[in-house]
Amino acid sequence: MRGFLFCLIFLGICSCSVTEKRAPFTSVQIEILYEDSISIRAIEIMGNSLAFAANKGTFGAIDLKDGKVRTNEKKYHTIIPEFRAVAHTATDFFMLSVGNPGLLYKTGGQGRMDLVYMEEGEGVFYDAMTFWNDKEGVAVGDSVDGCLSIIITRDGGNSWQKIPCTDLPEAIEGEGAFAASNTNIKTIGDQVWIATTKRVLYSKDKGNTWEVMHTPIEAEQTTSGIYSIDFYDENVGIAFGGDYTRPRNSRNNKAMTKDGGKSWYPINEGNPPGYRSCVQFVPNTNGTGIIALGFEGIDYSSNMGKSWTHLSDESFYTFRFLNDSVAYAAGKNRIAKLTWR
Repeated sequence: MRGFLFCLIFLGICSCSVTEKRAPFTSVQIEILYEDSISIRAIEIMGNSLAFAANKGTFGAIDLKDGKVRTNEKKYHTIIPEFRAVAHTATDFFMLSVGNPGLLYKTGGQGRMDLVYMEEGEGVFYDAMTFWNDKEGVAVGDSVDGCLSIIITRDGGNSWQKIPCTDLPEAIEGEGAFAASNTNIKTIGDQVWIATTKRVLYSKDKGNTWEVMHTPIEAEQTTSGIYSIDFYDENVGIAFGGDYTRPRNSRNNKAMTKDGGKSWYPINEGNPPGYRSCVQFVPNTNGTGIIALGFEGIDYSSNMGKSWTHLSDESFYTFRFLNDSVAYAAGKNRIAKLTWR
């Protein structure tokens, strides 16, 4: 009897220690939440709201509980900004425009958006932004005067300073970044990885020092290179891109790293998917689950990019996970809820 009871206890302990493995996704349900004649490439989940900013100076938020949409427009004198980057802290929302002048806004009092940084000059073109924490954030733009444009805040976004070229790696001719989905920057802890058109810039200390990482992703044309980067943890990462003018070309357009970006290797080389503008790891999958999407559809890998399943032809530019089966995506004229099954 004592032996029988021991077996039952042992079996009970073993069964409790087994983690249920998620079955691979086989489909995606798409529910349209908002439609308008704008192009939306930047979204952020902020509590129970989905904040966004777009072209035509438009920005707003969707209440994820009741579906109500609030929108507004921002002008700078006679200029109507095109916003392609957003970020947030626990208390504030930020949006950054492309083109000259670069305009960075932060939430102010009484629902205002206050201008906290402006940059004018030939070549000014900001692409993406994010925060390490509620005080420190970073934004990246194309190369100006021989180096990538990188601005940093240390005071919660109230002020921003541009890193001088003397403190950054020298730019390669034509090097910039793509303002396609606000996902060519990734921060974990004190670290930051910035995907440019040609390579990855890395800082281990919140932008105080920098080094260069090389990937096998092809960047021979001005329209080709790395469009999106994500890291599951400080070691496992993915870079994805291609050429939007040849979206079905899948040669040298996706790569993985397992050592924090020190080395990268191509995945599923020469096979679909081709160009995608946004890639994200599926939460709670130990880095094995990946979603990539773009204007040619949505694709999924359950084995760290070794093979891919095309789940939908629906067009989007960017997306963010709410949890391991629900995300929100944005693109031309719309924002949608995506549910994977």
